[in-house]
Amino acid sequence: MQGFGGIHRMIKNIYCVGRNYLQHAKELNNAVPTSPFLFVKPTHALVEGQGQTVAMPKDQGNVHYEAELVVHVGKNYEPGMKAEAVIDKIAVGIDFTLREVQDELKKKGLPWLLAKGFPNSAVLSRWLPFEGLEGTAGHDFTLEKNGQEVQRGNIKEMIFDIPTIIEFCAQHFGLAEGDIIFTGTPAGVGVAAAGDHFVLKWKEEQVGELFIGE
Repeated sequence: MQGFGGIHRMIKNIYCVGRNYLQHAKELNNAVPTSPFLFVKPTHALVEGQGQTVAMPKDQGNVHYEAELVVHVGKNYEPGMKAEAVIDKIAVGIDFTLREVQDELKKKGLPWLLAKGFPNSAVLSRWLPFEGLEGTAGHDFTLEKNGQEVQRGNIKEMIFDIPTIIEFCAQHFGLAEGDIIFTGTPAGVGVAAAGDHFVLKWKEEQVGELFIGE
């Protein structure tokens, strides 16, 4: 799958970190993990938020929004590489989730793919320069729904920091140029309904938006 607009590199694997903000784990009554908890999305889930209207699944229960900072891997990982050498750009994303479907999968001990991998479930803003871990920690990412802020996060609040996530991904799954990682969502997740307008912000500036179709 070619990168958005034909100007970005090919996106390969989409790794997603679950339960990586303490207050989010608590708001969903989930146990706080003791090691990184990951799942994946197919590339068909990707969509760039450019102000367009996107479709969500119908008759499968509530769709929830989960705003996240997303990192793009710019070169093949080698043991010992620092995050600054691996990451070449970032984005603000939304991990859309079929919550009732996810709850049923959890009860049965099944993978989350049906709840997490549907088309348009992995939204990205435009790509932004990566200013290093310290520079990135100096700013919040936010999500607005219908003109009101609903989520605000900062990588300083993560349970597992970005270097830990990178090393974990590389060790267990492999990590190479073109992979992206959704690094987890802060508290404030909620229902996305038909007609909703979402705005993604970085450094308090709009970097992406989309509408939910009827």
